[in-house]
Amino acid sequence: MFQWLKNKQTQVVLFSSTAIALYGYDQGMMSLINTNYNYLSTMGISEEDPMVGIIVSVYYLGCAIGAILASKFADLKGRRPGVFVCVAMAALGNLIMFCAGWGIPEGALATMLVGRIVMGLGVGGLDAVVPVYTSELAEDDARGTALAQEFQANILGLNMAFIINIAVTHTMGKYHEWAWRTPIVCMQIFPILLVSGATLLPETPRWLVLHGKDDKAKKSIARVFGQEVVDDRLNELQEAHEQEEKDGMINQALTGYGAVSVYGPQIFELLGFETTKAELITMGNYLFYLGMMTFAWILIDRKGRRFLLVRGATWLAISFAVLCVLGGLAMNKDRFNIPLLATGIPGIIVLYFATAIFGIGWLVPPWLVPTEIFPSSARAQGSAISVVVWGLANFAVTLLTPILFNNLDYWLFLIFAATNTVAGVTTYLYCPESGTRTFEENQDFFKTAADEGSWNVLRVDKGKFRGLPEKQDDEEGNGQDQQNGKNNDEREPLLARSG
Repeated sequence: MFQWLKNKQTQVVLFSSTAIALYGYDQGMMSLINTNYNYLSTMGISEEDPMVGIIVSVYYLGCAIGAILASKFADLKGRRPGVFVCVAMAALGNLIMFCAGWGIPEGALATMLVGRIVMGLGVGGLDAVVPVYTSELAEDDARGTALAQEFQANILGLNMAFIINIAVTHTMGKYHEWAWRTPIVCMQIFPILLVSGATLLPETPRWLVLHGKDDKAKKSIARVFGQEVVDDRLNELQEAHEQEEKDGMINQALTGYGAVSVYGPQIFELLGFETTKAELITMGNYLFYLGMMTFAWILIDRKGRRFLLVRGATWLAISFAVLCVLGGLAMNKDRFNIPLLATGIPGIIVLYFATAIFGIGWLVPPWLVPTEIFPSSARAQGSAISVVVWGLANFAVTLLTPILFNNLDYWLFLIFAATNTVAGVTTYLYCPESGTRTFEENQDFFKTAADEGSWNVLRVDKGKFRGLPEKQDDEEGNGQDQQNGKNNDEREPLLARSG
């Protein structure tokens, strides 16, 4: 019954999914902790204090620094050791947060800030290393599917945290200390699961070849892909390495969905719902988020990264513009005698729709593209650059969101509509399609762009990288990649093909 668990690629997906779930758990964890009165009292702040946003946002500064350190470590010591060091750091930071205010009440705020930063170091490192680790162990035409499946676990982590938050908050009340400490300490389940599965996973063959460990690379290939393909895959990796020796993540933050994830209940309150209903509607939104992520891993290798990003940004811009109108009507309902259902129900529908669009179009591709366009020798560091930009952008978004809530109210949605427009335009112009191409083929875009003196995707190599590689039929009617003749017809989810 559980025979599929013995498959190495399945184990890689499950391990990486658990690691990525840490990020989602933190978002769901802080959303209701921010409104717990005992927590606010322990930290010595009020609910409207800008320090609420600072506590949330310093985590992203830690993520930026952690991405840099972890990527360097992963390039030197290996992808797998890098993952485990980051897990240990995230667990330590979580425990520091859990202990904030115990023993030294006057140091609670400082302890919480330190815990948030240390946890950010670990999670930021995971965000940089795990996508690289997964992409180097996945088939070229299934990298997106694999990472999308893992990011669905990210949303599962968010849901777990929010459900735990809801349960303890409604059981103990917003004045109870354990209503905010319990969700924090429950995060330790993830490091325990990761350490338990540590011995089952190999290092990536690409990293081993890069460091001249061909014998170990053979063993890794055999464990993941099977003994029968060892020689062919090793030769491919060696040739790719020899060729390498010869030769925007900010947009995801601009979508504004980081604010929706962390401050979901406050957004529904802005649409006119009282606190308890807003929290329950938020929980429903997160569960819907989890379900809609299925479409992400179904579509990402079929339609491509660029297709999802551009269309996602377009619909998010429209959604936030509509939410701005609905928010304005909700805040002026007494003045114009507008019933709550007239703004609340459409608001729920639109925000749920925006959640689905973000999950399908913008959650996974910004993490995936950097792992596909950098050469092996710089892949972890290239991924880290993206996480650094993402971390700094999210630091600004989560820091400013509560301040802007208090000062701009529903006009905040209009800002997100504008930033999504910027994200969509820049992606359309400058983001090449990297899906289903080999790592080496994706390097052609940058070589050609440098030769032609333009980074506009529409112009480079006559727009060759605007979409997925076209297929042509061979004599037997099988779908073939026009670029390299590789059979590109099967695009089942990774778990289905490797089971």
